[in-house]
Amino acid sequence: MKAKHKGETPQSLAIDSWAVDFGLIGRNGELLGNPYHYRDRHTDGVMEQVGERLTRDYIFGRTGIQFLPFNTIYQLAALKEADSPLLREADRFLMIPDLLRYFLTGELLNEFSNATTTQLYNPSTAGWDHELIAKIGISPSLFGRIAEPGEAAGLLLPSVASELGVDRIPVIAAAEHDTGSAVAAVPALDRTFAYLSCGTWSLMGTEVEQPVINELARELNFTNEGGVGGTYRLLKNIMGLWVLQEMKREWDRTGHAYSYPELVRLAEQAPRFGAFIDPDDPLFLHPGDMRVRIRQYCEATGQHPPDEPGEIVRCILESLALKYRYVFELTERLSGHSFNGLHMVGGGIRNTLLCRWSANAIGKPVWAGPAEGSAIGNLAVQWIAQGAFSDIWEARQAIRDSFQVTVYEPEERETWEHAYGTFRRIAGLGN
Repeated sequence: MKAKHKGETPQSLAIDSWAVDFGLIGRNGELLGNPYHYRDRHTDGVMEQVGERLTRDYIFGRTGIQFLPFNTIYQLAALKEADSPLLREADRFLMIPDLLRYFLTGELLNEFSNATTTQLYNPSTAGWDHELIAKIGISPSLFGRIAEPGEAAGLLLPSVASELGVDRIPVIAAAEHDTGSAVAAVPALDRTFAYLSCGTWSLMGTEVEQPVINELARELNFTNEGGVGGTYRLLKNIMGLWVLQEMKREWDRTGHAYSYPELVRLAEQAPRFGAFIDPDDPLFLHPGDMRVRIRQYCEATGQHPPDEPGEIVRCILESLALKYRYVFELTERLSGHSFNGLHMVGGGIRNTLLCRWSANAIGKPVWAGPAEGSAIGNLAVQWIAQGAFSDIWEARQAIRDSFQVTVYEPEERETWEHAYGTFRRIAGLGN
């Protein structure tokens, strides 16, 4: 609609969203109920049950995907355990962007980058793992053809095109997992690079030609998610800015409506390294009172809990930066590469304090930008599909030339090195 008002003619469109969540389509083509959100507690304990029954070695060996309690496999297993009528009536499984694309085109397709996040995709056979799906009691017939990023996945339905006043333009299957799109937008010039897609979640890793599925990857709980051009994203999920976002919502509810710039300013003024949390502790996964949970974590680890808003925010951001260092070094160890620095993309880079402290923590430069990584990567895949770019590397060069990248050089190395040792001890992070 905006393009129409500006007198421009859109050539295509594509959708990306978060991963793991899905909808089920009935035999009449209608959505069966509202999808569950991955933070819903209906999966509590399910990962452990499935892992005990099938073994983690079996699941990881077939999928190469990090064990997270909200993965699609455990959401489906939870529905099966609850004898959900949704499963009895379902005809097709569509992830969130698949579902939205279906509403626009009427085409029932799954997309590669998002399909890999389900822990039900087998990279060795390049398709859905029917054996694993059947072992959790789900019919493999629910899962459809998988489209590659850049593939045309249908045209706008006539009714949709008419309502929008546009032609029946193609809907492209981008890298529909938003992190896949964000990584596509990393303006790296070196073919070997480390990235951090920073937002509600932080996802850190590197791009590889083949998935890394071995004992060390399983032990370190890394994941191999699909990327653009047949690549894989060897990465690890980190809780990200979720804890801070929940704290802000709590302050807003109690009448203390701080802006994010105000919170950053307060954090910068607070005493350094007062307390640490492990952002990935299960204590912080679900919505709720993060102030209480931070206090619980600190008391359980023998620390004095932060109290004032600036102290709490500083605790969260310093802990995140130090966790980034830990995962950065694991990524180097697992990939066999030493990275010269870290590319940060996504909305989280607007928090310049986090970018600065991340450079201090890893002891290497941070290159921050672009902030709208997912949207830009989505567009890049569409332009590759249209022939405007020959491949993702030409697109990355154009992104590098088009958007500002801010460089953060590491400072106070000795101080941050000491803090890292304390953080690892408190968080119980071994080698």
